Amino acid sequence: MGYDPVERHRKIEDLVVRKRVGGDLKKYYRFRHDRWYGGIITADCGGCGLTCKFCWVRSESVLEGREGGEFFAPDEVAEKIMKFTKEKKIRQVRISGGEPTIGREHLIKLLNALQNRRIRFILETNGILIGEDETYAQELALYPFVHARVSLKGCTEQEFSRLTGADPRGFQLQLAALANLVKAGVSAHPAVMVSFSGREAIDELYHTIWRIDPRMHSEVEQEEVILYPRVLEKLRRSNLEYYSAHLPQQKERG
Repeated sequence: MGYDPVERHRKIEDLVVRKRVGGDLKKYYRFRHDRWYGGIITADCGGCGLTCKFCWVRSESVLEGREGGEFFAPDEVAEKIMKFTKEKKIRQVRISGGEPTIGREHLIKLLNALQNRRIRFILETNGILIGEDETYAQELALYPFVHARVSLKGCTEQEFSRLTGADPRGFQLQLAALANLVKAGVSAHPAVMVSFSGREAIDELYHTIWRIDPRMHSEVEQEEVILYPRVLEKLRRSNLEYYSAHLPQQKERG
């Protein structure tokens, strides 16, 4: 059956979030300028509730929240982000590296701190917690500068389980996240890892997304695995074969 992805997110939260009056602290291990989206400021957080076999993050201990990084308050994260936006003259920001929806109170406080800063916040999420509780999407709808990118792990329940090791039903939570965001009026689009999917499975996913929201059907972002040496080693250990991929230098040029 695999692990319960919601339960695992909750366990990871205990490691990467510290409850504090006035704003929960969360663990971050890097702040940087990156080229994605035409240029973006990135805060890399620790902790993710999925164990994707193609994940690019170098350290399992960082993903599990056991090691690496420091705890920051929401306003401290906001100030670090805004310092970078001024230095680099970029108005797009995101949280990456881990799952940003872990630590809901921290994320909402961070969004409060970033309001009226004339930025676009891209919420890169696996959607598990948003799919599990539709009030999360309703709360995100209070921040019109947020755009959610929901990263689907494969095209079907079976692929989701094979790629993450989680209960196949977790894939339905990812789809529910898209539906909840649409219903709440949050700007969003789906991204899907297709390197391990056949044509039939991809077509099936597109049909499913059409039923959620026809507009999203034309906005699906297809991802392909980047074959960093550490990723290749993970794929070999998992005996996971891919149909398509990028070499790191090819992706850099693209």
